[in-house]
Amino acid sequence: MDVWIVLLNLLMFIVLIGVLFYLQKKKVSFSKRVFTALGLGIVFGFALQWLYDPADENLTQSIDWYNIVGSGYIKLLQMIVMPLVFVSIISAFTKLKQSHNLGRISVLILGLLVGTTAVAAAVGIATTAAFDLEAIQIEQGDAEAARGVQLEERAAAMEGQGYPQKILELLPANPFYDFTGQRATSTIAIVIFAAFIGIAYLGIQRKEPDAAASFKKIVDSIYAVVMRVVTLVLRLTPYGVLAIMAKTVALSDFDAIAKLGEFVVASYIALLVMFAIHLLMLTLSGLNPLTYVKKVLPVLTFAFTSRSSAGTLPLNIHTQTKKLGVSEGIANFSGSFGLSIGQNGCAGVYPAMLAVMIAPTVGIDPLTPSFILTLIIIVAISSFGVAGVGGGATFAAILVLSAMDLPIALAGLLISIEPLIDMGRTAVNVSGAMTAGVITSKATGELDTGLYQNADIAEE
Repeated sequence: MDVWIVLLNLLMFIVLIGVLFYLQKKKVSFSKRVFTALGLGIVFGFALQWLYDPADENLTQSIDWYNIVGSGYIKLLQMIVMPLVFVSIISAFTKLKQSHNLGRISVLILGLLVGTTAVAAAVGIATTAAFDLEAIQIEQGDAEAARGVQLEERAAAMEGQGYPQKILELLPANPFYDFTGQRATSTIAIVIFAAFIGIAYLGIQRKEPDAAASFKKIVDSIYAVVMRVVTLVLRLTPYGVLAIMAKTVALSDFDAIAKLGEFVVASYIALLVMFAIHLLMLTLSGLNPLTYVKKVLPVLTFAFTSRSSAGTLPLNIHTQTKKLGVSEGIANFSGSFGLSIGQNGCAGVYPAMLAVMIAPTVGIDPLTPSFILTLIIIVAISSFGVAGVGGGATFAAILVLSAMDLPIALAGLLISIEPLIDMGRTAVNVSGAMTAGVITSKATGELDTGLYQNADIAEE
C-alpha cells in the first residue's frame, strides 16, 4: 500500500465533501444537494474504478476511510430506527383525530401493502416470462456456489417451522431484546408491542382522560426529541449519499453485471412497472402523480443508494407529513408497517422472479395457472415480517422458494449483481409504503390536499 496514494484519494474525497458543504452554506435546497451528491459520487466512483483494480489495496484502504462517512451515516440512521418506530406507532394512536378510524386505517394500510406486493409478484412473473429467463442460463462460479451453500444453511435453520410457528416469531416475547434488532422479525415485533401500548392508551383515554392526557404529553415530548435527532442526522444525507455511491460504483464488478445484464434489465423494468402502478393508484385517487414524484425523489434517491428501507424511515415519515400532507398518525403507521410488511421490491418482484427462473430446473412449468396463483398467494403471505435492512430480499426468497419446494441454492447465482438490483428494490419498497400512506390519508379525509399540491414544498 502506498500511503501517499491513499492520502491523495482521501484529499479528493474531502474536496467533494467541501463542495457539498459550500452548497449547504449557500442555502441550496436539500433535494438539489442530494442529487448533486449522487452525481458526484457516481463520477468519483467511476474515476476510482478506472484508476484501480477492485482488489487494489490502495483502493480498499481509501474506501475504508470513505466508510467513516458512508457507513457511519447508515449506522446513525439505524441508531434511531427502533426508537423512531416505537414512538411513531404510539404517537400515531395519540394523534388519531378519530379513534374509531383506527380499524379502517390499519386495514387500508395493510391491505394496500400486501395487495401491491401480490401485484408486484404478478409483474415479476410476467417480466421473467417475457425475457425468458431461466436459472440454468447463468454460469456458476466459486462465489455463486458459496452463496448457494449459505442460503441452504440459512434455510435449514428455518426448516421445520410451519406458518403457525412463523406467525409466533412475529410476536415480541422480549421487546427489550427486539429493540436491539437481533431478530429478522424485530421491527414488526416492536410495531406490535407499540400497537398494544397504543390500544391501551385508547382504553385509558375513555376511562381516565386525565391520565391519558398526561401520557400523551410525555409521548409528544419524546416524539419531539426523537424527531429532532432525526433532523440532525438527516442533515448529513448528502454526505452519506456521496460516500455510499462512490464506494458502490468503485467496487462494482461491471464484467459480472454485463454477463447478467439481461436479468438486471428485466429486474429494473419490473421495478419501474411497479412504480408506475403506484403512480396510477395515486391518479385514480384523484392526486397528481407528478407532484408525488417531485416530492419523493430525494427519499427514493437515498433509499436507492443506502439499500435500507429502515434507514430511510426518517425521511419517509418527514416527507409524508411535511410535503405530501399525510396526517402524522397515518404516516407513522404506513412508514413503520412498510418496513416489515408488503415490501413490493424485496418481497414481491424479486422472489417471484427467482421462483419462475428456478422452476424449470426441476421440471416445473412456471406459466401454468396453478403455479402462478400459488406463487402470488405465497409471496403475499410471506411478505409479513421481511426485515427492512440489507438481507430482507434474501429472507423473502428463502421463504417463498421453500414454500414452493424449489432449490434454494440456485438463488445464489445472482450474488455478483445483488447490490445493484437491491438498490432499485429498496426504492420501490419505500415508494410502496409512502403510496399506502397517501392513499389511506386521502380515503379517510385526513390528507392536506393544499400541502400536497404545493409544488414549492418540493424544493425545501
